[in-house]
Amino acid sequence: MTIRVLLADDQALLRSAFRILVDSEPDMEVVGEAPDGARAVELARTERPDVVLMDIRMPGTDGLAATRAITADPGLSGVRIVMLTTFEADEYVVQSLRAGASGFLGKGAEPEELLGAIRIAHAGEALLSPAATKGLIATFLAQGPRDDGADEEGGARSERLAALTAREREVLVLVAGGLSNDEIGRRLDVSPLTVKTHVNRTMAKLGARDRAQLVVTAYESGLVRPRTE
Repeated sequence: MTIRVLLADDQALLRSAFRILVDSEPDMEVVGEAPDGARAVELARTERPDVVLMDIRMPGTDGLAATRAITADPGLSGVRIVMLTTFEADEYVVQSLRAGASGFLGKGAEPEELLGAIRIAHAGEALLSPAATKGLIATFLAQGPRDDGADEEGGARSERLAALTAREREVLVLVAGGLSNDEIGRRLDVSPLTVKTHVNRTMAKLGARDRAQLVVTAYESGLVRPRTE
């Protein structure tokens, strides 16, 4: 299966470099380029990419706004977004995840890291660059009330947690801790396939697009608390 990739960056030179890199892979192809967020949303709707490499800072509609528009569109539920930026500030990590992104990567990443990010996002896994640690994400997610309707969203997520079985809640906590299916399986003494089944059921019950959104839900619902040390 070929992974269809959309590039969204206001720098034409970077888009060209990304295109050459992505198109050089036998399992990937670039299906469109966007110089701003508004165009990225348009192309996402017409080209139906599997993964969007989205720059955060772009003129007009920025990457965060474009990500929110894409993830809010039911017709684009299969689109995964990896945020790219030269500024690996902690707040951007959380804003990206809250907007619905599957991951976050600095533009200084090595080519293999970028290609790996595309494959990881396409597989529905959560992707966080080394600079974006789980502890920092937890800290920011736990900060005071948001002003964009998040209180209602958080309450709805908490209610949905009641629909989870004890084992699904246990798996959710471990996912939020950054553990892979293999690691969770070893922790719970079950097979990775069983873990995957629990993860998929948890995602369905919580309305999460991927594992990254499970992390957000676990912290914003209060199921997982950030460490203070």
